[in-house]
Amino acid sequence: MTGPGPSREITFFPGDSERVMSTKAQMIKSETPRKFAVRHRNRCKLCGRPRAVYRKFGICRICFRNLASRGLIPGVKKSSW
Repeated sequence: MTGPGPSREITFFPGDSERVMSTKAQMIKSETPRKFAVRHRNRCKLCGRPRAVYRKFGICRICFRNLASRGLIPGVKKSSW
């Protein structure tokens, strides 16, 4: 092959070499010892949502907003200025 630029090895399946490297890396990662047996994830007590959970209340931001709007959380009120 002639022309400017670096010469490239042509493979039958494009991306095949990346796939081999990624599976090799995954195998090495799976063989390494884990830091923790189980990773704990805080979840909302009402709906089970894993993200945006307020530790103080134990519920997610969406449930918190709904309950606060209805006045069901003591000491919390909707702000207005």
